[in-house]
Amino acid sequence: MARLKTSLFVPRPVADVFGFFADAANLQQITPPWVDFRILTPLPIDMRPGALIDYRLKVHGVPITWKTEISAWEPPRMFVDTQLRGPYWRWVHTHRFQETAGGTFVADDVDYAVPFGWPVDRLFVRRDLRQIFTHRQHAILKAFGVPARDPITVTFG
Repeated sequence: MARLKTSLFVPRPVADVFGFFADAANLQQITPPWVDFRILTPLPIDMRPGALIDYRLKVHGVPITWKTEISAWEPPRMFVDTQLRGPYWRWVHTHRFQETAGGTFVADDVDYAVPFGWPVDRLFVRRDLRQIFTHRQHAILKAFGVPARDPITVTFG
């Protein structure tokens, strides 16, 4: 099992930031174009515990289908999406939102496991996830009209 952690400060109220994430259509907007990410579930999606979302994407050019379930939904503090079918043996993505002075602190924790274990993770998956989540953080800031800044925090543990 591996864990990816990211954090980002968005200078907007938590209601606005959580609202952006609560609209599943925005996921396509913040995913890098090279992933060719498409939501297959008809929009808008009623985000709630038990909501199912189907996607299509490409991993190194190979088409993949992915199904997630919203396994926890606690607006505006957090939600969790859990992979039911997809490229990982396990994928549990916890999104947390904390209002602070002047904005919202956004944190992502992803617990995941990949086929063939740590060699595949170290050689391929971590690099890909770092690029995807770095792009994602820049895209989130752009969506809120905030200039991108470095360093973007993406760590593995």
